[in-house]
Amino acid sequence: MPDIRKIIGEAQIVRKRVAAYARVSADSESARNSLSAQISHYNRSILSNPEWDYAGFYADEGISGTRKVRREQFQRLLHDCDRGKIDLILTKSVSRFARNTLDLLEILRHLREIGVEVFFERENITSFGGEGELMVTILASFAQEESRSISENIKWGIRKGFEKGKQNAFVLYGYRMINGEIEIVPEEAEVVRLIYSNFLEGLTMRDTEKQLSAMGVKSYYGGHFSKSAIYDILRQEKYTGNMLLQKYFIKDHISHKKCRNKGELPMYYVENSHEPIIDKEIFNQVQAEIARRRELGIFANPRVKTNCFTGKIVCAHCEKNFRRYTKSRKNRDSFKIWRCSVKNKLGASACEKKDIAEENLKIACCIVLGTEKFEEEIFCGEVEKIRVIADLRLEFVFLNGQKRIINLGE
Repeated sequence: MPDIRKIIGEAQIVRKRVAAYARVSADSESARNSLSAQISHYNRSILSNPEWDYAGFYADEGISGTRKVRREQFQRLLHDCDRGKIDLILTKSVSRFARNTLDLLEILRHLREIGVEVFFERENITSFGGEGELMVTILASFAQEESRSISENIKWGIRKGFEKGKQNAFVLYGYRMINGEIEIVPEEAEVVRLIYSNFLEGLTMRDTEKQLSAMGVKSYYGGHFSKSAIYDILRQEKYTGNMLLQKYFIKDHISHKKCRNKGELPMYYVENSHEPIIDKEIFNQVQAEIARRRELGIFANPRVKTNCFTGKIVCAHCEKNFRRYTKSRKNRDSFKIWRCSVKNKLGASACEKKDIAEENLKIACCIVLGTEKFEEEIFCGEVEKIRVIADLRLEFVFLNGQKRIINLGE
């Protein structure tokens, strides 16, 4: 009979890969000192433990904890956890990890599923403990309420300032805040005046963008002077020496979404708050011209080639206009087609509407208008727009309010 012996080996010690996470919500010297102290503390704690391997330190500076998407280092930490590089995360407290309760529970449950533990030092609780999730939920709710309270206090202070005509921040091209006073920057003020002058002389914002680029003029932060920046300058009432306060507001402390104030909160108009760069009459003329060009749409630019269909053919799916393009046949003859602008920009995956030959459009108009040949004057005088419902299926909307659908394939 064989001699069988049981061999008992020494248990192999599995070392944990440990990382630390820190977040400071203020970008200040004291916050940076706090972060530096946390780095030193966690580095010592991890490196001094013989059962731990150092897996990195992740830190977000000057960022709120109410939304995880804004925290790049936090996202990198979670990504490394998913890649199996971390077993344990050390962090100072629940509020430093996340103030949004729903986000926190979702993250902790996911980390538990992939075998990653989180230890909250101040509360002395772990996400792997029997009552860990309950305690974390309660503490996170307190942290979220604290964040809401802080946010409301800040907003209250800003709004009280608005009532007294005080701007909470003044960052605007052409001006600088010096010792609490708003002062004009002469060379930038000249650029602002050029932008207004160009617009009233009929130049497009794209024209001005090209001119400023050729002149080497930079934006407030030293980058390219974009078309949108030029538009913002043309719409900014502060250049008249007056201020409209609370044009925008933050929806809530969780989403931090910036919303235009459409009457939800009072606005305050402060006259003669600082030295003007643009005369108020000129500013009003620019606003009227902006409204006129918006009403005209593509017709506002005299250099854009248009015809009677321009701005009148609308995609029912995208709610965007069809635009005119030239297409060539194999025999090198070319013809005009109309294509959804979204499809032309993003491809067929964004809009599946087929191109419409201009000749087919004219035939459809003749059928609908009861004419033997296409007459631009009659079309413009009766048709408001043509909605492309589906391939070869058009809905004519008349100026008198009536509608008629026609299939080009019939």
